[in-house]
Amino acid sequence: MQEIIFQLTVKDDRYACALADKIIAESRETDEWYEYFEAFASLLNHPKSLVRNRALNILAANARWDAQDRFDAIFDAYLAHVTDEKPITARQCIKALSQIGLAKPQYIPKIKACLHSADLSKYRATPHKCVCGSQRIFCTISAVPKTGNTYSISAFSEL
Repeated sequence: MQEIIFQLTVKDDRYACALADKIIAESRETDEWYEYFEAFASLLNHPKSLVRNRALNILAANARWDAQDRFDAIFDAYLAHVTDEKPITARQCIKALSQIGLAKPQYIPKIKACLHSADLSKYRATPHKCVCGSQRIFCTISAVPKTGNTYSISAFSEL
């Protein structure tokens, strides 16, 4: 696993991104990468925003396999990236939250609260618009119909 983490953090961003894309694609089909959840979570605090982006998306893709509720331990750290210092990372986080909401509907109230209280004023005009656009898309969850204690999965497919 150390080798995979090393490869996700190398200077060759093209290679690292291709590896992350492979892990994400495989994670959509199988739980093969879920056993490395904590290792991927350790990358959330990496100094490089591209590495944080990879970690956010890999973790989101693995949320569906989280029967052990490992996400509970890192969810606040994950949500902190809604207002990441880099606008692209904030946007990647917000976009990935819909996957997490689908897999873990119990997090939706906390996601909505985080998005509604996020201060995006620190982003310059263009990145601010991108981040706010992502935030608006995800905030449509507010209108998602609730059936009992669960949210309608079909409503998320549009996100």
